[in-house]
Amino acid sequence: FFFFATSTFISVAMLSLTVNSVSFNGPALAPRVAPAAAAGVRMGVSDMEGTGPETGGKVFDPMGLSKIASAETLAWYRAAELKHSRVAMAAVTGWAWVSSGGPLFPGYLSVEQGVTFESLGRDGYAAWAAVPEAGKFQILGVIGILEILSESAVKPHYMAGGTPGKVPLLWDPLGFTAKLSPETLARKRLAELKNGRLAMIGIFGMISASKGLQVPGLDTVGIKPYAGEVMAPFAAGDASLPFVSGMLEKIGTYGY
Repeated sequence: FFFFATSTFISVAMLSLTVNSVSFNGPALAPRVAPAAAAGVRMGVSDMEGTGPETGGKVFDPMGLSKIASAETLAWYRAAELKHSRVAMAAVTGWAWVSSGGPLFPGYLSVEQGVTFESLGRDGYAAWAAVPEAGKFQILGVIGILEILSESAVKPHYMAGGTPGKVPLLWDPLGFTAKLSPETLARKRLAELKNGRLAMIGIFGMISASKGLQVPGLDTVGIKPYAGEVMAPFAAGDASLPFVSGMLEKIGTYGY
């Protein structure tokens, strides 16, 4: 599960950063607010936000994972859900914006190689594949820095009573949440969770459609097929990098 979640996060994150590098996207809305100070984590299923009429007012947990999870693990689940939700919302917004013909950034992505933002194209993963190697390393490096900051710079850690989803540099830099009432904050947190869950379904629908699978509602919107590996951060143009050639040999051998 860890390796699948990690590869999924990197895959969706690189897509969102690529498609949004040629458009504009505001910061994620309404991060969670820290619970009352405590010596340890007190998160339980009954304390977790996110239920609604869609799930009959109950926690949707058909596999019973919450029954075997500690309070620390539940906090990790919520932090992972927020992280994936925000990346998915950025990815869906960016993909839709670029594919719809929205304006792109002017100028060059790489002056040395003559790569412009316009030359990346408007076809989801194909745009990422067209980014030069140095650009990919820069994007993945930024993701790594944010990941390290979110895990080490925020005290207390979210698994020790801190705030799940709080990322330094991105956490409400303009101070909007400080002016909101607790009720408004709770409503915005719930909206973020629901929008993020829908976005995760949406981005995987787009990914599936780009691999030629039948996705109701997306079959007629013109998502072009992508021949590369959607779970890998590098493509044929990066074959000079270690292990990439071996990875490319496996594409198309797993039934998709």
